[in-house]
Amino acid sequence: AVALPGDGVLDPIVTAHPATVAVPTRHGHLLSVDREDLVDVVTAARDGGYRMFIDYCGVDHLRRRPRFEVVLNLLDIDRKQRLEVHVAVRADEPSLPSLTGIFPGANFYEREIFDLFGISFVGHPDLARILLPDDWEGHPLRKDYAVGSVPVQFKEAHKAR
Repeated sequence: AVALPGDGVLDPIVTAHPATVAVPTRHGHLLSVDREDLVDVVTAARDGGYRMFIDYCGVDHLRRRPRFEVVLNLLDIDRKQRLEVHVAVRADEPSLPSLTGIFPGANFYEREIFDLFGISFVGHPDLARILLPDDWEGHPLRKDYAVGSVPVQFKEAHKAR
């Protein structure tokens, strides 16, 4: 286990999940977590004081393996510490367990990541597109998405002159 300066909360998490890598940052810590440990690690972090769910987003590293990554930001308000949780997602199995049971606010973020990156969240209560029409094909924030191949209807006032 890695000793984390100033954060006794994360020490037991890293000890219980040997694949978890912890790195101190300017405003807190960054944890790299295995997919299988995500729910346990996030639950332990919440129970240890990281109670504010700030953000949840997808990243496409097109030429890297694993290709995708999902990043979750939590905050411990009392200690003024931020926790950034990174989990790698394989392109051939683009799914993670849902965090909606831990942080209900993850609902819309997971739907957005699903809609724009095609990463599924197992156990999500209503995993459906949130921004794009239901019949939209593809996931436009993937770096290999064919930009310009879908005709877009603009209003008359917005056409280029």
